[in-house]
Amino acid sequence: MTIAVTGATGQLGRLIIKRLKEKAGDEAIIALARTPARAQDLGVDLRASDYEDRESLDAALEGVDTLMFISASEIGKRVSQHRNVIEAAKSRGVKRVVYTSLLHADRSPISLADEHRQTEKMLAESGLEVTLLRNGWYTENYAAAVQAAVAHGVLVGSAGEGRISSATRDDYAQAAVVTLTTGGHAGKTYELSGDEAYTLTDLAAEVSRQTGREIPYKDLPRDEYAHILTGAGLDAGFAAVVADFDVAASEDALYDEGRTLSQLLGRPTVSLAQAVDAMLN
Repeated sequence: MTIAVTGATGQLGRLIIKRLKEKAGDEAIIALARTPARAQDLGVDLRASDYEDRESLDAALEGVDTLMFISASEIGKRVSQHRNVIEAAKSRGVKRVVYTSLLHADRSPISLADEHRQTEKMLAESGLEVTLLRNGWYTENYAAAVQAAVAHGVLVGSAGEGRISSATRDDYAQAAVVTLTTGGHAGKTYELSGDEAYTLTDLAAEVSRQTGREIPYKDLPRDEYAHILTGAGLDAGFAAVVADFDVAASEDALYDEGRTLSQLLGRPTVSLAQAVDAMLN
């Protein structure tokens, strides 16, 4: 079996390929990247592909049996980009697609969800054998906030007391590899999240415990939080999106208690304490 991974130079793509090399045995692995030179260190076959370039996708998917389809990163462009990938997969006879969607994409209020919903619909109508990995929040998304909290003595956000069931990228990567290399996942939709739900107050308490300092969580109105993010160097548009994520989190949009991720992994997900330790060290 030949497995191709889109977005191979991204953080998740690199981890999936690393874990595939450990588990895939005799299966061929192909890294698909817009700039293959950036993926040479992965130690697998490389093919140039661009979500915007249908011809490059057609060429890259030649002879591929299973496609690990990591969603594109350009918010607002992903529906057309994803259509290109799906149509290329169909034209090249790809048998199976594993797609990284968003936790509870069918009902999530998060702004990112709509593009995932549209992609899931296209996949459902494609005739391809599909597995949907609805990934929850990455715990590493808070790494910069944790570092800033240590520097300034306070963790800020707009998530209120919303519960967040995040997991590490590597946990999601390992789950993806399970679905790529074992049977029984065709037609399945997996809601993936960490075992341990926490609030940003809990996150601040864990940072305080590990640093030996009192670092509280301060909840802010959305616009004030977005202004702080802009001051920290984020583009104003992206800062607004990040603030919106927090507001959605305040309504438990990032919460899930199904423990499907740990069931796929066959072990507990990485704990908040372990993740914070990695952020601080």
